[in-house]
Amino acid sequence: MFDFLNLQKNILLCYVNDGSSDNTIELLQEIKSNYPYNVEVISTPKNVGKAEAVRFGFLKCHKLFNFTKIAYLDADLATTLEECYEISHIVKDKKVFAFGSRIKKIDTNIQRKGYRFLIGRVIATFISKQLNLGVYDTQCGCKIFNAELSETIFKEKFISKWLFDVELFHRIIKLYSIEKMPEVCVEVPLKSWIDYDKSKVKITYFFKLWLDLYQIEKAYR
Repeated sequence: MFDFLNLQKNILLCYVNDGSSDNTIELLQEIKSNYPYNVEVISTPKNVGKAEAVRFGFLKCHKLFNFTKIAYLDADLATTLEECYEISHIVKDKKVFAFGSRIKKIDTNIQRKGYRFLIGRVIATFISKQLNLGVYDTQCGCKIFNAELSETIFKEKFISKWLFDVELFHRIIKLYSIEKMPEVCVEVPLKSWIDYDKSKVKITYFFKLWLDLYQIEKAYR
């Protein structure tokens, strides 16, 4: 992270502290003190979950800063800042949305727990069918939007705390139509993605997520 900040002076990293009760905010403020022009720290009033924390961050960024494109990444940086920045160059002209995809190939370094991969593929198959879109990985935590699109699709709250990525796809489809998705979106196989096993999603959520998917489909259909 520090190497990235030292090299990319025109990038702003905005950390969202989701009502943490440990020393997270102190650590983030220390990073900000070392990079006052490249780091911003904002906090939710209380713990609101991943979906709302991400939305909170986007709304704050639109209110406080002027930018042409904006991305979000998981805090563990399973996708590196360098690769996210590289993918961000795709977002220009007609391409309004680009996202990373954890496709394990001979020339990529995708490290994922076996059971998570299997569960993920089952879920991804159902999501792709629901969206009626040939997408491999909607849940990768590396997504980049142009400013106009992000301002529109993050206005409303999400139904699901963890499957909000699926809702983002539904919202983009609603804006552009399913036929134009290949023209405005790009799915990019990641060069590297490392599972640091710090996910707060419990394995028991596998049983609840089907209700979330049903509610999402009902709301967007």
